[in-house]
Amino acid sequence: MINADDIKLFVTSGEGYNAEFKITVPAKVKELTEVICAFANAAGGVLLIGVNDANEINGVTIDNTKRSAIQNSLSEITPHLSCSLSMVEVDGKTIGVIEVPSGANKPYVLSGAIYVRIGPNTQKLTTAEQMRDFFQQAGKIHFDEVPCRGFSPASMLDTDLLSFFKAESHLSSTVHDDQIFNSLKLYNDDQIFKNGAVLFFGKQPELIIETAIIRCVAFQGINKRFIIDDQPFGGNLYKQYQQAMQWLRGKLSVKYDIEGQGSGPRKEIWEIPETVFKEAIINSLSHRDYYDKGAVTTIEVFDDRVEISNPGGLVSAIPTSQFGKRSHSRNPLIFGLFSRMHLVEQVGSGIGRIRELMELAKLPEPIFQKEGMFTVILKRPTSSSEKGSQKSSLKSSLKSSLKSSLKSSLKTDLKIIALMTARPEISLSEIASELNLSLGAIKKQVANLKRRGSIERLGSDKTGQWNVINNKDDKQD
Repeated sequence: MINADDIKLFVTSGEGYNAEFKITVPAKVKELTEVICAFANAAGGVLLIGVNDANEINGVTIDNTKRSAIQNSLSEITPHLSCSLSMVEVDGKTIGVIEVPSGANKPYVLSGAIYVRIGPNTQKLTTAEQMRDFFQQAGKIHFDEVPCRGFSPASMLDTDLLSFFKAESHLSSTVHDDQIFNSLKLYNDDQIFKNGAVLFFGKQPELIIETAIIRCVAFQGINKRFIIDDQPFGGNLYKQYQQAMQWLRGKLSVKYDIEGQGSGPRKEIWEIPETVFKEAIINSLSHRDYYDKGAVTTIEVFDDRVEISNPGGLVSAIPTSQFGKRSHSRNPLIFGLFSRMHLVEQVGSGIGRIRELMELAKLPEPIFQKEGMFTVILKRPTSSSEKGSQKSSLKSSLKSSLKSSLKSSLKTDLKIIALMTARPEISLSEIASELNLSLGAIKKQVANLKRRGSIERLGSDKTGQWNVINNKDDKQD
């Protein structure tokens, strides 16, 4: 039974995969029932009435008429779902609580429609294809919801990551760990941690779930013939994400913008926007098929592109026409935990953001391969053709620079010869002063003129004078 402390924890954590708030009972009570139906079709959850969108406890008054309307609406869910409304006092304010179990007889249907939980949102399946897929999957259990009996939290829990998770999720460090595990439904009724919790909070989940790694490979050229680096990264999923990003930072071109930064940190400018990789990697870790024992999440860097792949193609619940607009996670528990850390900004928008960021960076549109392995292909700005173009441009620039330098040197030669013709006794320091050049530069120019036979020195350096030799090569065209 949920108590006042549990409610405070839910409110502090905010809405998510297993929590939703309503400030009051809506005029259409069915809106509550849709959320409850979605929770039942997922891992269960808690609906709190009397909490606003700013995560503040306002309290609520629910009279008998509204109670009856809620209960009648709940009875419309088929098959029958055992849950009811209770009222809990929290700091002198009354909160309506409906605790929903994960249904044992999925799918649960309301008014002929199936509702599912995607991240912090409730989604109605609207097409025959979506419903057919859900029915096909209803007898299966999400990998991240399966109990992991080989996990011992006493020795295998990453307490540093848990503390970081609390901070990023705006949870008080004083909240007991068991309370968080229970509210986020990280373990089952027997307090055995689920696979999703092990992947997210385990020190070395790959020791239990052998494919729980991300492999980063760099190739020389544009094919897979020559491997120049191959790094498998394990640890919890957040650590894998961090290590993959750090590895990419070392393989790609990253510039630093220090202008206008003051004493603050330098702004990194990646050749492909950093946020593109953030979106792609977190989506891969959240949506990959962990049941597939034959593959792992991979990041492959070539001279002309980066490919990020994860086992499992596009979930059939998402029609091709809705790709990039809707989300349907294979691992909703994991997706929800990333969401609570604010690493997933908006459900179903990751693909759209990747496309938009690539366009803003004036890079080719990303390619998405959806069969078998789900792969996103990101073209790099330094493809072989562009490298050739850059080389050609550099060569042209060097030629232009050399030509300009030679022309400038010739003009200086002619000025020196003119001064020596007019004043044969002129000294090198006087020439430097006349032409506003350094004495060292004048010495070099004069040495070149001597070597070419354009001038000669008659007598000593102090009392002698210059003799200009008639040389057509020193005349301008």
